[in-house]
Amino acid sequence: MASLSDAKRIVVKIGSALLVDRDTGQLRAGWLQTLANDVAWLKSMGKDVILVSSGSIALGRRALGLPQTDLALEQSQAAAAVGQIRLARAYEQALEPYQITTAQVLVTLEDSEDRRRYLNSRATLATLIGLGAVPIVNENDTIATDEIRYGDNDRLAAQVAVTVGADCLILLSDVDGFYSSNPGLDPTATRFEQIDEITPEIEAMAGDGISGLSKGGMITKLLAAKMATAAGCAMAITEGSPLNPLKTLEHGANCTWFIADGDPQVARKRWIATMKTRGVVTVDPGAVLALNSGKSLLPAGVRHVEGDFGRGDPLAILGPDGHKLGQGLSCYTDSEARIIQGHKTGEIEGLLGYPGRAALIHRDDMAL
Repeated sequence: MASLSDAKRIVVKIGSALLVDRDTGQLRAGWLQTLANDVAWLKSMGKDVILVSSGSIALGRRALGLPQTDLALEQSQAAAAVGQIRLARAYEQALEPYQITTAQVLVTLEDSEDRRRYLNSRATLATLIGLGAVPIVNENDTIATDEIRYGDNDRLAAQVAVTVGADCLILLSDVDGFYSSNPGLDPTATRFEQIDEITPEIEAMAGDGISGLSKGGMITKLLAAKMATAAGCAMAITEGSPLNPLKTLEHGANCTWFIADGDPQVARKRWIATMKTRGVVTVDPGAVLALNSGKSLLPAGVRHVEGDFGRGDPLAILGPDGHKLGQGLSCYTDSEARIIQGHKTGEIEGLLGYPGRAALIHRDDMAL
Protein backbone atom coordinates (compact mmCIF):
# COMPACT_ATOMS: atom_id res chain seq x y z
CA MET A 1 0.00 0.00 0.00
CA ALA A 2 1.24 3.50 -0.82
CA SER A 3 2.17 6.04 1.85
CA LEU A 4 3.17 9.68 2.18
CA SER A 5 6.59 8.71 3.52
CA ASP A 6 7.39 6.94 0.24
CA ALA A 7 6.24 9.82 -2.00
CA LYS A 8 8.51 12.47 -3.50
CA ARG A 9 5.98 14.91 -4.94
CA ILE A 10 2.54 15.19 -3.33
CA VAL A 11 -0.58 16.97 -4.55
CA VAL A 12 -3.27 17.59 -1.92
CA LYS A 13 -6.83 18.56 -2.83
CA ILE A 14 -8.79 20.52 -0.23
CA GLY A 15 -12.53 20.92 -0.67
CA SER A 16 -14.72 23.89 0.25
CA ALA A 17 -16.49 21.99 3.01
CA LEU A 18 -13.16 21.56 4.84
CA LEU A 19 -11.99 25.16 4.48
CA VAL A 20 -15.25 27.06 4.97
CA ASP A 21 -17.74 26.55 7.77
CA ARG A 22 -21.04 25.60 6.19
CA ASP A 23 -23.20 27.51 8.68
CA THR A 24 -21.20 30.73 9.10
CA GLY A 25 -19.41 30.93 5.73
CA GLN A 26 -16.20 31.76 7.57
CA LEU A 27 -12.76 30.24 7.07
CA ARG A 28 -11.90 27.36 9.41
CA ALA A 29 -8.63 29.01 10.39
CA GLY A 30 -7.76 26.53 13.16
CA TRP A 31 -8.03 23.56 10.81
CA LEU A 32 -6.01 25.38 8.14
CA GLN A 33 -3.22 25.98 10.65
CA THR A 34 -2.92 22.24 11.26
CA LEU A 35 -2.85 21.59 7.51
CA ALA A 36 -0.02 24.13 7.23
CA ASN A 37 1.80 22.22 9.97
CA ASP A 38 1.40 19.05 7.90
CA VAL A 39 2.77 20.77 4.80
CA ALA A 40 5.80 21.99 6.77
CA TRP A 41 6.31 18.43 8.07
CA LEU A 42 6.32 17.03 4.53
CA LYS A 43 8.63 19.81 3.30
CA SER A 44 11.04 19.09 6.17
CA MET A 45 11.41 15.56 4.77
CA GLY A 46 12.40 16.96 1.38
CA LYS A 47 9.06 16.38 -0.34
CA ASP A 48 7.47 18.71 -2.89
CA VAL A 49 3.92 19.78 -2.01
CA ILE A 50 1.25 21.32 -4.24
CA LEU A 51 -2.17 22.27 -2.87
CA VAL A 52 -5.30 22.31 -5.03
CA SER A 53 -7.82 24.29 -3.05
CA SER A 54 -11.49 25.09 -3.36
CA GLY A 55 -13.07 27.81 -1.29
CA SER A 56 -12.86 31.07 -3.23
CA ILE A 57 -16.55 31.19 -4.15
CA ALA A 58 -17.63 30.09 -0.68
CA LEU A 59 -15.53 32.83 0.96
CA GLY A 60 -16.53 35.51 -1.56
CA ARG A 61 -20.20 34.62 -1.32
CA ARG A 62 -20.34 35.62 2.33
CA ALA A 63 -18.28 38.79 1.81
CA LEU A 64 -20.70 39.96 -0.89
CA GLY A 65 -23.81 38.94 1.00
CA LEU A 66 -24.90 36.45 -1.65
CA PRO A 67 -27.35 33.67 -0.71
CA GLN A 68 -26.37 30.05 -0.02
CA THR A 69 -28.52 28.92 -2.94
CA ASP A 70 -27.19 28.24 -6.46
CA LEU A 71 -25.66 31.36 -7.98
CA ALA A 72 -25.85 32.67 -11.52
CA LEU A 73 -22.57 32.43 -13.45
CA GLU A 74 -21.78 36.13 -13.10
CA GLN A 75 -22.50 35.96 -9.35
CA SER A 76 -20.17 32.97 -8.96
CA GLN A 77 -17.46 34.80 -10.87
CA ALA A 78 -17.87 37.90 -8.72
CA ALA A 79 -17.73 35.78 -5.57
CA ALA A 80 -14.59 34.05 -6.86
CA ALA A 81 -12.91 37.39 -7.57
CA VAL A 82 -13.45 38.48 -3.97
CA GLY A 83 -12.78 35.06 -2.45
CA GLN A 84 -9.54 34.37 -4.31
CA ILE A 85 -7.84 37.23 -2.47
CA ARG A 86 -9.04 35.93 0.89
CA LEU A 87 -8.08 32.34 0.07
CA ALA A 88 -4.56 33.26 -1.06
CA ARG A 89 -4.06 35.46 2.01
CA ALA A 90 -5.24 32.66 4.32
CA TYR A 91 -2.70 30.18 2.91
CA GLU A 92 0.07 32.77 2.97
CA GLN A 93 -0.58 33.59 6.62
CA ALA A 94 -0.88 29.91 7.58
CA LEU A 95 2.43 28.89 5.97
CA GLU A 96 4.45 32.03 6.68
CA PRO A 97 5.44 30.97 10.25
CA TYR A 98 7.22 27.97 8.69
CA GLN A 99 9.16 30.21 6.25
CA ILE A 100 7.29 28.64 3.35
CA THR A 101 6.58 30.83 0.35
CA THR A 102 3.19 30.40 -1.29
CA ALA A 103 2.17 31.09 -4.89
CA GLN A 104 -1.31 31.41 -6.35
CA VAL A 105 -1.83 29.59 -9.66
CA LEU A 106 -5.21 29.98 -11.38
CA VAL A 107 -6.06 27.63 -14.24
CA THR A 108 -8.96 26.58 -16.45
CA LEU A 109 -9.70 23.39 -18.39
CA GLU A 110 -8.59 25.24 -21.51
CA ASP A 111 -5.09 25.55 -20.06
CA SER A 112 -4.64 21.78 -20.02
CA GLU A 113 -6.28 21.13 -23.39
CA ASP A 114 -4.14 23.67 -25.26
CA ARG A 115 -0.62 22.25 -25.56
CA ARG A 116 1.14 25.64 -25.39
CA ARG A 117 -0.78 26.68 -22.28
CA TYR A 118 -0.21 23.25 -20.75
CA LEU A 119 3.55 23.55 -21.20
CA ASN A 120 3.51 27.09 -19.80
CA SER A 121 1.61 25.88 -16.71
CA ARG A 122 3.97 22.95 -16.33
CA ALA A 123 7.06 25.15 -16.60
CA THR A 124 5.69 27.67 -14.09
CA LEU A 125 4.77 25.00 -11.56
CA ALA A 126 8.12 23.23 -11.99
CA THR A 127 9.98 26.50 -11.42
CA LEU A 128 7.96 27.33 -8.30
CA ILE A 129 8.53 23.85 -6.88
CA GLY A 130 12.23 24.03 -7.71
CA LEU A 131 12.48 27.32 -5.80
CA GLY A 132 10.87 25.71 -2.74
CA ALA A 133 7.48 27.43 -2.97
CA VAL A 134 4.14 25.72 -2.36
CA PRO A 135 1.79 26.45 -5.28
CA ILE A 136 -1.87 26.96 -4.32
CA VAL A 137 -3.82 25.94 -7.42
CA ASN A 138 -7.46 26.74 -8.03
CA GLU A 139 -9.76 26.89 -11.00
CA ASN A 140 -9.96 30.43 -12.34
CA ASP A 141 -13.68 30.80 -11.65
CA THR A 142 -13.45 34.54 -12.27
CA ILE A 143 -13.12 34.07 -16.04
CA ALA A 144 -14.08 30.44 -16.71
CA THR A 145 -17.38 29.68 -18.41
CA ASP A 146 -19.16 26.34 -18.25
CA GLU A 147 -17.53 25.36 -21.56
CA ILE A 148 -13.96 25.70 -20.22
CA ARG A 149 -14.41 24.57 -16.61
CA TYR A 150 -13.26 21.42 -14.90
CA GLY A 151 -16.36 21.77 -12.75
CA ASP A 152 -14.80 20.00 -9.78
CA ASN A 153 -11.42 20.13 -8.08
CA ASP A 154 -11.02 16.34 -7.92
CA ARG A 155 -10.26 16.15 -11.63
CA LEU A 156 -8.37 19.43 -11.50
CA ALA A 157 -6.14 17.96 -8.78
CA ALA A 158 -5.54 14.86 -10.89
CA GLN A 159 -4.64 17.03 -13.88
CA VAL A 160 -2.22 19.03 -11.72
CA ALA A 161 -0.69 15.77 -10.45
CA VAL A 162 -0.16 14.60 -14.02
CA THR A 163 1.21 18.00 -15.08
CA VAL A 164 3.86 18.17 -12.33
CA GLY A 165 4.74 14.46 -12.44
CA ALA A 166 3.54 13.80 -8.89
CA ASP A 167 3.70 10.28 -7.49
CA CYS A 168 1.02 10.84 -4.84
CA LEU A 169 -2.39 12.57 -4.87
CA ILE A 170 -4.45 12.98 -1.70
CA LEU A 171 -8.12 13.92 -1.90
CA LEU A 172 -9.17 15.30 1.49
CA SER A 173 -12.87 14.56 1.39
CA ASP A 174 -16.03 14.38 3.49
CA VAL A 175 -15.85 10.56 3.37
CA ASP A 176 -13.06 8.28 4.56
CA GLY A 177 -12.62 6.28 1.37
CA PHE A 178 -14.30 4.53 -1.53
CA TYR A 179 -17.28 2.38 -0.57
CA SER A 180 -19.20 -0.40 -2.27
CA SER A 181 -22.21 1.95 -2.17
CA ASN A 182 -23.09 5.33 -0.65
CA PRO A 183 -22.47 4.90 3.12
CA GLY A 184 -24.86 7.74 3.84
CA LEU A 185 -27.71 5.73 2.37
CA ASP A 186 -26.63 2.11 2.71
CA PRO A 187 -25.61 0.88 6.21
CA THR A 188 -24.13 -2.29 4.68
CA ALA A 189 -21.67 -0.38 2.49
CA THR A 190 -18.06 -1.52 2.92
CA ARG A 191 -14.91 0.52 2.42
CA PHE A 192 -12.06 -0.62 0.17
CA GLU A 193 -8.60 -0.40 1.74
CA GLN A 194 -6.88 -0.62 -1.64
CA ILE A 195 -7.93 -0.71 -5.27
CA ASP A 196 -5.37 -2.09 -7.70
CA GLU A 197 -7.47 -1.66 -10.84
CA ILE A 198 -10.56 0.41 -11.59
CA THR A 199 -12.84 -2.17 -13.15
CA PRO A 200 -16.37 -1.69 -14.53
CA GLU A 201 -17.63 -3.24 -11.28
CA ILE A 202 -15.80 -0.58 -9.25
CA GLU A 203 -17.14 2.16 -11.51
CA ALA A 204 -20.70 0.89 -10.99
CA MET A 205 -20.29 1.36 -7.23
CA ALA A 206 -19.64 5.11 -7.45
CA GLY A 207 -22.44 7.21 -5.96
CA ASP A 208 -23.21 10.90 -5.52
CA GLY A 209 -21.61 13.28 -3.06
CA ILE A 210 -23.40 14.15 0.17
CA SER A 211 -21.75 17.48 1.04
CA GLY A 212 -23.70 20.70 0.75
CA LEU A 213 -20.64 22.73 -0.29
CA SER A 214 -18.51 20.43 -2.44
CA LYS A 215 -19.44 19.70 -6.03
CA GLY A 216 -17.48 16.49 -6.53
CA GLY A 217 -19.20 13.20 -5.76
CA MET A 218 -17.58 9.78 -5.79
CA ILE A 219 -17.89 9.60 -9.58
CA THR A 220 -15.54 12.57 -10.00
CA LYS A 221 -13.09 11.03 -7.51
CA LEU A 222 -13.06 7.83 -9.50
CA LEU A 223 -12.38 9.80 -12.69
CA ALA A 224 -9.54 11.53 -10.88
CA ALA A 225 -8.16 8.17 -9.78
CA LYS A 226 -8.23 6.83 -13.34
CA MET A 227 -6.38 9.89 -14.63
CA ALA A 228 -3.78 9.89 -11.85
CA THR A 229 -3.00 6.17 -11.70
CA ALA A 230 -2.64 5.92 -15.49
CA ALA A 231 0.08 8.57 -15.20
CA GLY A 232 1.95 6.68 -12.47
CA CYS A 233 0.50 8.59 -9.51
CA ALA A 234 -1.03 6.78 -6.54
CA MET A 235 -4.17 8.38 -5.07
CA ALA A 236 -5.85 8.26 -1.68
CA ILE A 237 -9.34 9.30 -0.60
CA THR A 238 -9.54 10.08 3.10
CA GLU A 239 -11.63 12.20 5.45
CA GLY A 240 -10.11 15.63 5.72
CA SER A 241 -11.98 17.08 8.72
CA PRO A 242 -9.62 15.86 11.50
CA LEU A 243 -6.88 18.23 12.60
CA ASN A 244 -3.53 17.53 10.90
CA PRO A 245 -5.28 15.45 8.24
CA LEU A 246 -2.08 14.42 6.42
CA LYS A 247 -0.31 13.23 9.55
CA THR A 248 -3.53 11.48 10.52
CA LEU A 249 -3.52 9.69 7.17
CA GLU A 250 0.11 8.65 7.56
CA HIS A 251 -0.62 7.32 11.05
CA GLY A 252 -3.30 4.94 9.81
CA ALA A 253 -6.55 6.86 9.29
CA ASN A 254 -9.26 5.19 7.23
CA CYS A 255 -8.70 5.69 3.52
CA THR A 256 -8.72 4.02 0.15
CA TRP A 257 -5.51 3.87 -1.87
CA PHE A 258 -5.65 3.57 -5.66
CA ILE A 259 -2.40 1.99 -6.80
CA ALA A 260 -0.40 3.67 -9.57
CA ASP A 261 0.32 2.03 -12.89
CA GLY A 262 4.10 2.40 -12.86
CA ASP A 263 6.29 5.46 -12.31
CA PRO A 264 5.13 8.98 -13.30
CA GLN A 265 8.21 9.72 -15.42
CA VAL A 266 8.02 6.35 -17.15
CA ALA A 267 4.30 6.84 -17.81
CA ARG A 268 4.91 10.32 -19.24
CA LYS A 269 7.69 9.16 -21.53
CA ARG A 270 5.55 6.24 -22.67
CA TRP A 271 2.82 8.75 -23.58
CA ILE A 272 5.29 10.95 -25.50
CA ALA A 273 6.64 7.92 -27.37
CA THR A 274 3.19 7.12 -28.75
CA MET A 275 2.47 10.61 -30.12
CA LYS A 276 2.44 11.30 -33.85
CA THR A 277 5.37 13.56 -34.68
CA ARG A 278 4.90 16.90 -36.43
CA GLY A 279 8.52 17.58 -37.33
CA VAL A 280 12.09 16.28 -37.34
CA VAL A 281 15.36 17.51 -35.86
CA THR A 282 18.70 16.01 -36.88
CA VAL A 283 21.44 16.28 -34.27
CA ASP A 284 25.26 16.12 -34.30
CA PRO A 285 27.44 13.44 -32.61
CA GLY A 286 28.00 15.60 -29.53
CA ALA A 287 24.24 15.91 -29.00
CA VAL A 288 23.88 12.12 -29.32
CA LEU A 289 26.34 11.65 -26.46
CA ALA A 290 24.54 14.28 -24.38
CA LEU A 291 21.12 12.71 -24.97
CA ASN A 292 22.40 9.23 -24.10
CA SER A 293 23.72 10.61 -20.81
CA GLY A 294 20.28 11.96 -19.89
CA LYS A 295 20.69 15.61 -20.89
CA SER A 296 18.31 17.92 -22.75
CA LEU A 297 18.67 18.71 -26.44
CA LEU A 298 20.17 22.18 -26.79
CA PRO A 299 19.94 24.25 -30.00
CA ALA A 300 23.72 24.06 -30.41
CA GLY A 301 23.49 20.33 -31.11
CA VAL A 302 20.86 20.61 -33.85
CA ARG A 303 22.01 20.40 -37.48
CA HIS A 304 18.72 20.45 -39.36
CA VAL A 305 15.03 21.17 -38.70
CA GLU A 306 12.13 19.89 -40.80
CA GLY A 307 8.35 20.18 -40.58
CA ASP A 308 5.63 22.63 -39.63
CA PHE A 309 5.16 22.54 -35.86
CA GLY A 310 4.31 24.69 -32.88
CA ARG A 311 5.58 24.85 -29.35
CA GLY A 312 4.68 21.64 -27.53
CA ASP A 313 4.34 19.54 -30.67
CA PRO A 314 6.18 16.19 -30.79
CA LEU A 315 9.35 15.97 -32.90
CA ALA A 316 11.34 12.99 -34.09
CA ILE A 317 15.02 13.14 -33.10
CA LEU A 318 17.43 11.71 -35.69
CA GLY A 319 21.14 11.04 -35.32
CA PRO A 320 23.76 12.13 -37.90
CA ASP A 321 23.18 8.87 -39.81
CA GLY A 322 19.41 9.43 -40.01
CA HIS A 323 18.64 6.76 -37.38
CA LYS A 324 15.78 7.70 -35.06
CA LEU A 325 16.97 8.18 -31.49
CA GLY A 326 13.57 9.01 -30.02
CA GLN A 327 11.11 11.88 -29.88
CA GLY A 328 10.12 14.76 -27.63
CA LEU A 329 8.05 17.90 -27.23
CA SER A 330 9.47 21.04 -28.78
CA CYS A 331 10.04 24.17 -26.70
CA TYR A 332 9.95 26.27 -29.88
CA THR A 333 7.98 26.74 -33.08
CA ASP A 334 9.51 25.50 -36.36
CA SER A 335 10.51 29.03 -37.44
CA GLU A 336 12.18 29.73 -34.08
CA ALA A 337 13.96 26.36 -34.15
CA ARG A 338 15.42 27.09 -37.59
CA ILE A 339 16.75 30.45 -36.41
CA ILE A 340 18.48 29.11 -33.28
CA GLN A 341 19.70 25.73 -34.59
CA GLY A 342 23.44 25.33 -34.16
CA HIS A 343 23.67 28.31 -31.78
CA LYS A 344 24.58 28.45 -28.12
CA THR A 345 21.96 29.11 -25.47
CA GLY A 346 23.42 32.52 -24.68
CA GLU A 347 22.76 33.64 -28.25
CA ILE A 348 19.04 32.83 -28.29
CA GLU A 349 17.77 36.19 -27.06
CA GLY A 350 19.86 38.08 -29.60
CA LEU A 351 18.66 35.87 -32.44
CA LEU A 352 14.94 35.88 -31.55
CA GLY A 353 14.69 39.32 -30.00
CA TYR A 354 13.28 37.93 -26.74
CA PRO A 355 14.42 35.50 -24.02
CA GLY A 356 13.95 31.84 -24.83
CA ARG A 357 14.24 28.51 -23.06
CA ALA A 358 17.67 26.90 -22.78
CA ALA A 359 16.62 23.61 -24.39
CA LEU A 360 15.00 22.88 -27.72
CA ILE A 361 13.62 19.68 -26.17
CA HIS A 362 13.83 19.25 -22.39
CA ARG A 363 14.88 15.86 -21.08
CA ASP A 364 11.65 15.50 -19.11
CA ASP A 365 9.73 15.87 -22.39
CA MET A 366 11.76 13.30 -24.29
CA ALA A 367 11.42 9.56 -24.88
CA LEU A 368 14.54 7.84 -26.26
